[in-house]
Order: sequence, then structure tokens, then C-alpha cells
Amino acid sequence: MKNKFLLLGIALASLTACKTVSAPSLVNVKTQKNISINNELKNDEAFVKVIEPYKQKLDKEMNQKISHTSVDLTKQGNNSNLGNLLADYTFEGGNDWLQAHLKQNADAALINIGGIRTTIGKGDIFLKNLFEVMPFENELIIVKMKGTDLQALFDYYAKTQVNNPVSHLYIETKNGQLSKSLINGKTPEPNKDYYIATSDYLALGGDNMKFFAKGEAIPTGVKLRDLYIEYFKKNPEIVPATDVRLNFIGKK
Repeated sequence: MKNKFLLLGIALASLTACKTVSAPSLVNVKTQKNISINNELKNDEAFVKVIEPYKQKLDKEMNQKISHTSVDLTKQGNNSNLGNLLADYTFEGGNDWLQAHLKQNADAALINIGGIRTTIGKGDIFLKNLFEVMPFENELIIVKMKGTDLQALFDYYAKTQVNNPVSHLYIETKNGQLSKSLINGKTPEPNKDYYIATSDYLALGGDNMKFFAKGEAIPTGVKLRDLYIEYFKKNPEIVPATDVRLNFIGKK
């Protein structure tokens, strides 16, 4: 009996599978003209009139001078002057926040070179330049780490050999092997708490910086770009530091 039901089931399934699927109904499709976006495309004059007052206001704000530099601020090299400058501003901002809120001092700062989107040429520095350099809404984060956990940070640099800017850190490698690592000019103490200023992107493990997961992330509510703008305004003449912080000896 079971076999009869099994054969009946197979037969029904076969009949169902063999049914012809009805052809889909055809839709009358009209061909549209492609519109190329080029200099020949005219502006919508009504829309232009609506946004013009806002554009003028934004242009005026973005074109305000906030500082000056006598040298090009670039991302090139293991110790780029723009990278060092922004790392130092990250450290100073983190230190100010820690002193005000936790009565602590920052020990170091670390940012990623990829987060610096462009360079700043010598001459006047305008507000728009900072929006071009840092177009993201990243937040300043303080990561509290034990001295023993800093080893993973140093190992990351030895492995990647990437010029992610640092402040108050010295990392030296020889042929890809860590040879010297200092924080605030000293060897880390295993049981001491260290406060590292960075971005929320990196604190969450961005750029594969998984070592930050070992620490405690402390949000500040401060936007890094706002912080940088503030420090540029405080310094009418930008003089970036040129000291060696990342020393990759034998880097290929």
C-alpha cells in the first residue's frame, strides 16, 4: 500500500512538473533619450535662484581664512608633516578632554593615514581645506589600555609597516621586527593604565586595529574635524613637527 501511495505521489509530481508555463504578457516599452551631463546641459534657473542665497552664505563661510602655512602639508613619508600635525592635535584635544572630565592626562594619540583625504598647499589655509582633509564625521575617542596590551599596538606597526600617524609614541622596526617601542619616551609599564586618543573608526577596529578591543573605549562627543579647525584657528602660522616617530629600518 505504501508503495502505491509513493508511486501515486511521484506520478502527480511528474505531471505538475510537466505543465507548460504560460508566457509572460509583453509590455510596450518606449525608448527614452539619454541625457548627457556635460557643459551643454543648462541649469534649472528657478532652482538656481532658490539655492543661490544659501550657496553664497556657504561659500563665504568656507572661504574664511583660519591659518597659514609656509610649507606644503603632505601625507608622504613615514613621518608626514600633516599626519604628525593632526596626530598632535588629536593628542592635545584628547588631553584637554581627559583633564576636564576625568582628571587624567593623555599618554599618546594614533590616527590613520587613510582618514586624511588630501593635502594642504603652502599659503593661506581656509575652512574648506579642513573639510576636504577630513570629510568624515568621526568622533574623538579615548581608549584606556593596560601597558601589557600596548604590545599588540606595537606589533601591528611592525607587521603592517604603514605610516599611520602617531603622537607621543616611538616605534622602531628592523627588517619587519619590532626593535624599540616607547610611549611618552618610556618603555610601557605592564600594570599601568594608558589613555590613547584616537577616532571612533579605529577604536571599533577599523584598518584592522583589533588591538583597541583590549581596552575600554571612552566617548567624548567631540568631532575630530571640529577639533582640528579649533587648533588651526589657535595657530595663525602652522609649524608642523618633523621628529621621527615611526622608524621602519629596512622597510621594502
